Amino acid sequence: MAGRGHGPDFVEALARGLDVLSCFSDRRPVMTLSEVAAAADLARPTARRLLLTLEELGYAAACEGGFRLTPKVLGLGMAYVGSLGLWDIARPHLESLVARTGESSSMAQLDGSDIVYVARVAVPKLITLRVEIGTRFPAVQTSQGKVLLAALGPDELAGTLTQPSRSGLPRYIGRTAAQLHEELAEVRARGWALADEELAPGVRSVAVPVRDGAGVVQAAANVTVHAAETTRETLLEDHLPLLLRTAGEISGEWAAWQRRPHATVQPGTSVAAAT
Repeated sequence: MAGRGHGPDFVEALARGLDVLSCFSDRRPVMTLSEVAAAADLARPTARRLLLTLEELGYAAACEGGFRLTPKVLGLGMAYVGSLGLWDIARPHLESLVARTGESSSMAQLDGSDIVYVARVAVPKLITLRVEIGTRFPAVQTSQGKVLLAALGPDELAGTLTQPSRSGLPRYIGRTAAQLHEELAEVRARGWALADEELAPGVRSVAVPVRDGAGVVQAAANVTVHAAETTRETLLEDHLPLLLRTAGEISGEWAAWQRRPHATVQPGTSVAAAT
């Protein structure tokens, strides 16, 4: 829990909000209202107001079984990425992939109906969109988003698609709902997705899933090219196999990282004694 201050400028409401965010962890990714109230030492009405405020701001989301955090927490600082261990693991693999393809590569996670970029290795090319860590795009218009949407169950997918995008881009009207569901079924079956100038003119990309130790799709990795320079055939026949191998290596190392032993150090015990 956040420390309690005693100065005249201490904001108790902010401290309570941080307490709520701190309740969630890899062991407790989904928590009920009662669990949050107990963990944060808050009254249920107070915990409820804080959770609903975080949900309205996009930092938390209601789901089956309670509430969970969203990737928007990334905006609070890169500590979130570091806590996942994902960026440190992915970086050398993405750098190697970029060196072999000569094209930019990124990783993203799903946040509502948007994707949010959590890692990126770019090359200096004339791409019409500026992308950096924290950038969000509508999932249905991106290869990474299609991979992440295809990994959802029917009910979760339906709920996700009803959420409005917070990317600021106009609504995409290039396909019907039936066509989207048919495409997601194909993505689910073959294990990769293509977005060909759906997000912006000249932007073509292919993406594949990145899985955690339980085999659950937690992120998507892609290769992005300029459509005028790289054909679909080159993207799928040359770059996709390298991307699949890269995502497999990242997934394997991430699973090993998640299984690493955790040492609990009691107060007053030196690190050397604990190990």
